[in-house]
Amino acid sequence: MPTIEDIMSRDVVCISPDTALMEIRRLLHERGFHHLIVREDNELVGVISDRDMLQAMSPFLDTRSESPRDVRSLERPAAEIMRAPPVTVSPDTPIPEAARSILEHAISCLPVLNGTDLVGIVTTKDLLRHYAGDKRAE
Repeated sequence: MPTIEDIMSRDVVCISPDTALMEIRRLLHERGFHHLIVREDNELVGVISDRDMLQAMSPFLDTRSESPRDVRSLERPAAEIMRAPPVTVSPDTPIPEAARSILEHAISCLPVLNGTDLVGIVTTKDLLRHYAGDKRAE
């Protein structure tokens, strides 16, 4: 049976809990990712998705109505935005089990831990590619 190790991405971007929303926005945009892992002292403490970021930002940023208060929203730290504690899987988790976990918790990614070591991330897109038979993911 295929496992998460077969479809996970090993390219994971990590930030600290005090990383400002401005930097989070930059990283997501520049790297083209939809998720960032939050680590403190080498321990996984949370996950931030692009949707979490958008919810945390003022809707008036980059508009004519922008005020100093809107710009200050970009100073919020990751610790205030992240989803914690993160739901995780191991590399040997069967793919259907990971898919059920994503559905059960209404999340869009799962950090992959080998013991306490972060070794990858699996997203809903990875799962869809697998189930659609798209070999680019494997």
